[in-house]
Amino acid sequence: MAKPVTQWVKMVSTADTGFFYVKKKNPRNITEKMQLRKYDPVARKHVVFKESKMK
Repeated sequence: MAKPVTQWVKMVSTADTGFFYVKKKNPRNITEKMQLRKYDPVARKHVVFKESKMK
């Protein structure tokens, strides 16, 4: 059976609140680091979230 290609990545808030989302990413289709604009409930506004490695 084939192994799944998708990886879990951690999306960390750029507002330095420590809040993060966990998303799936297919590295074959998306080769660069992901950046998403999502809601940060600690900062109570929409900010850019950048990809970092899962530990």
